[in-house]
Amino acid sequence: MKLPNVLRGTPLRLALLAIFCVAIYVHPTGAEAKKRPKIQTEATAGPAYATRDDAMRFADDLAQRRDLDREWVRQIIGQARMVPRITRLMQPPAVGVAKNWRAYRSRFVEPLRIRAGVQFWQDNRAALARAEAEYGVPAAIIVGVLGVETIYGQQMGSFRVLDALTTLAFDFPPSHPRAEARSAYFKGELEQFLQRAHRTDTDPLAPLGSYAGALGLPQFMPTSVARYAIDFDGDGTVDLVHSAADAIGSVANYFKAFHWQPGLPTHFPVTFDPARLDLEALLAPDILPTFSATSFQARGAVLTGEALAHSGPLALVELQNGEAPPSYVAGTENFYAITRYNWSSYYAMAVIELGQAVAEEMAQRPANEAERGK
Repeated sequence: MKLPNVLRGTPLRLALLAIFCVAIYVHPTGAEAKKRPKIQTEATAGPAYATRDDAMRFADDLAQRRDLDREWVRQIIGQARMVPRITRLMQPPAVGVAKNWRAYRSRFVEPLRIRAGVQFWQDNRAALARAEAEYGVPAAIIVGVLGVETIYGQQMGSFRVLDALTTLAFDFPPSHPRAEARSAYFKGELEQFLQRAHRTDTDPLAPLGSYAGALGLPQFMPTSVARYAIDFDGDGTVDLVHSAADAIGSVANYFKAFHWQPGLPTHFPVTFDPARLDLEALLAPDILPTFSATSFQARGAVLTGEALAHSGPLALVELQNGEAPPSYVAGTENFYAITRYNWSSYYAMAVIELGQAVAEEMAQRPANEAERGK
């Protein structure tokens, strides 16, 4: 997740599911239905929002501001149900739990995702190549995002999107330190979701997604669909659930909107000169690229190779490894662009390294296949 500003500090498990998504859900038919596993909706034991005055006041206000049918809005929001499990999943992380990049990485850069990534790349080679040519975003980065997010559509979420967004809009855990801001954020996403459903005359009760209300292969939130999702397969509709091409093009378009620079590496190796190291100063801007290569090295960071000729800003990215020493890289503006999809350096590195692993496996395939043919 690149997560929006109101979601900074979100637990990593949320960050992976709350990344901006939504498309109009269409039930698969024919061969498509056979390929996809049946998704079961999560049990919704909580009460319906039709009895909540705050939800109904929001419905009336939304209808007036967006020029929507008042009774339609009240009826739809009234059918949403509070899901207790969602509120539990949104609780702040336990105090004292150490971040661990190596453990985090092992969840995503692993054989299942790599094999699925190779198959996805082979099945969608043309769309990936076209997205790279038109938007400048490498196929490996797009493949990395879709693999981390949903294992290429295998795990797109089983919560009803309407329930998830409404629960988080009106029952975000009050114990969370940013509960008010996040509640407001999810009200905005609920508004965008309902407006799109009304405009396209689609059923807002049908879409399934994550417990944060994200759905589709790239896990876009409703606002991101409105801003960045595109019809990349040219069939006249934007479908992030069933169209791999639309998902590929939309991810590329998202990164272009956040200033992806074609040909620029995402990061460089970095070591330290202990005699000059000012780690506090290097980490102060967090993952925002701030330092020139010269000022970076003046504070004790050591760059080599092509990094020395890098003319853009750099950030020192720290990846903690539990009780072991942290890992560090020098992040470029393209590393930062990936974190706009999910405000987490751990997420960004998982995307990068999964994409690299899939690309390496793809490169080995011809040689392996030729060896087997002997």
